Parts: sequence; C-alpha cells; structure tokens
Amino acid sequence: MNFDFDRPIPREGTGSVKWDGRAGVFGPHNADVLPLWVADMDFAAPEAVTRALIERAAHPIYGYSLFPDSLFDALAGWMHQRHGWPIEREWVIWAPGVVPSLHAAVLGLTRPGEGVIVQSPVYPPFFSAVRVTGRRLIENPLRLEGDRYVMDLAHLEHCAKEARLLILCSPHNPVGRVWTEEELQAVLAIARRHGLAILSDEIHHDLVYPGETHQVLARLAGPDDRVVTAVAPSKSFNIPGLGLSALICPGPEDRAALVHAFDQLHVSASNPFGIAAFEAAYREGGPWLDALLAYLAGTRAFALGFIARECPGIRAIPPQGTYLLWLDCRGLGLDDPTLKSFFLEKARIGLNPGISFGAPGSGFMRLNLGAPRATVAEALQRLAQALRPI
Repeated sequence: MNFDFDRPIPREGTGSVKWDGRAGVFGPHNADVLPLWVADMDFAAPEAVTRALIERAAHPIYGYSLFPDSLFDALAGWMHQRHGWPIEREWVIWAPGVVPSLHAAVLGLTRPGEGVIVQSPVYPPFFSAVRVTGRRLIENPLRLEGDRYVMDLAHLEHCAKEARLLILCSPHNPVGRVWTEEELQAVLAIARRHGLAILSDEIHHDLVYPGETHQVLARLAGPDDRVVTAVAPSKSFNIPGLGLSALICPGPEDRAALVHAFDQLHVSASNPFGIAAFEAAYREGGPWLDALLAYLAGTRAFALGFIARECPGIRAIPPQGTYLLWLDCRGLGLDDPTLKSFFLEKARIGLNPGISFGAPGSGFMRLNLGAPRATVAEALQRLAQALRPI
C-alpha cells in the first residue's frame, strides 16, 4: 500500500481548532502563524476509517447507539496483537474521550481533599482534573538527565504517602519518554506499598519509534494492583474529533466507582460515527499506522538534525514516542512571556508554551511533528531565520 503523508491538505474553513482557532489562541494579529501546536495531525485518516464513516452516514437515521460486540472485539484484538495484553469484555468502560476519563477517575477513585499525583511537565488537563474536582494536587516533577527525562522515584515514594491516585502519562506528553519495564515496575512497587491507585493515560501507546517498546502498565501489574488504563485510537489514527475512548479496569470495585462517576457527569460516548471510526481504525488501520510511524521517524530525524545545526540556543529533547517535540529554549535567556512572543512575532510559528505544562516547563516549547515534512521544514526555517543576528 502507498500512503502519501507529504500531500498537503488545507484545513482552513473546516472548524479546525489548530488552524481556524489561531486568532483565539494566539491573538487576532497572529491569525496567520504556522500552527504546530494542538496534538492532532495534518494527515488524512486511514481510508478504512473514512469508508466506515461514509457507510454509516449513508443510513439517514443517527439515533442513540449501542456499543456492538464488534467494537470490543476490535479493541481486544488490537491490544492483544499490538501490545500483548488480553483483556476481558467486562473490564471495558466506554468513554467520550480521555480527558473526561481523567475527571471520572479523580471523582471515582478519590474523595474531596485527597491527594492526586501528577508528573510535571505534563498535559495540562492532568492539573485541571485535580483542581476543579476539589482534590489536592501533588507534583512529582520529572528530572531532565542529559537528553532524556526520568522519574524521581524517591520523591514519588514520598508523595505517595499523602496521595490516593497517581495519574501516569505513558508514553509521556510532552517530553516523549517511553517508560521502561524497570521504571514501571518501580512505580507499581511504590503504589503497592502505599495503597495507591493508578490511572495510566496510554493514548499515545501506538506512537513509539524504532528501538522502543511501549509497556502496558496493567499487563505488568499483579492481581491486587489498582491500575486503570485509558486508551483510544484518536492520536494513533488522527481522529480525536470523534471522541470515543475506553477505560480498561480489571478491578470490579474501581470499575463500579468509575461507572458511578460517569453517571454523575451524565455524559454519553454513544456517537454512531465515533463507534464506526473506532472499530475501523483498530480493525483495519495497522498498515497505515506502520507507514505513519516510518514517516514520523524520518521527520523526527530531520528536525533533530536541523535544530542541532541551525538553531543556536535551542536543544531538542529526542522523543522516544509521540509526534511531539520538546524544545529546551533556556539557552536563549528569555522569560516565558518573551519566549512565547519570540516564536509568534519573530518566527511566526504557533507552538505550545512549555509553562502551560507546569512550572518545570518554564523555558521550553512544544512542537507538533504531525504534519507534512515540508510544513515542519518551513517552520524550522522560520525559526532559524528568527535566531540569526540582524
């Protein structure tokens, strides 16, 4: 099969947050910046997904929908074949996205005032899911050692004494780590010692580069460990706007608590188009994903090389997974507002400021590599030009 990831697909006028939302995010005078920020890709979804949506749309009634057995079969087949984890039907809770699942997990697995650990810098909804539900945020910052981040396990042990839940990002957004089995076993051991539940957000589980292997935390866990896994095809197959995800929870008590939390939120995941796309992606999207990963690996190599050669003062942290690139811009000597202004006003590219991922992100920026390579090259050329002395 031939997949053309170099083909530019205009997205303006489609209601795209990434493209049509630039004025609202970056200001009206920056409505024309080149956007490489929010984590969706500028690639067409697999043909199997588009075909499934067209076939469903051809039936002119779009009513309330059940979750068919074939949906679970597609998920279970994918998790078993790609990640070596056989799952049971009763473990699965269908959810309207991973972010609502974060909120449901905090509501269901903790009580008001109890501690929830997040490992910053991390995806911003991790913080808000704790704060808006009235829980106590406990940060266990990652440590940058050389060109990769590691967990501060001694500090995590200390944090666990005062917490009920750890929200783990695996692979990690934004720093791009793919955690090793040794690291994850250490996290499980800490959780056991302190009665800690873990929500493992594994939405980027398929997006790992050659030489790396994603380890499903729950597959490593013992029968008494409390691990809930959040997965979705949304990042892997570029269908985040369709919203359907799954929480996989082997423990019956935690599962009942999660179901109760979703009942309180009164949200539904039964969108007929989300169901059709989810099943088609996991059933037929494998060859497309393999081609995507090869393409992203080439873009990653290009970007790392270009930044090292042409962008003094900026160091790219090589990602092991995700299509996101974490840029260490502290060498520029700019505070966070000035750094954001530099990228927008001088380089004319719209990225995510690192400070939005928590205090340890100060001095960093996040760049989305999920675009035709020519687009990434244009953004990096703009950055290099902006860094040149006048």
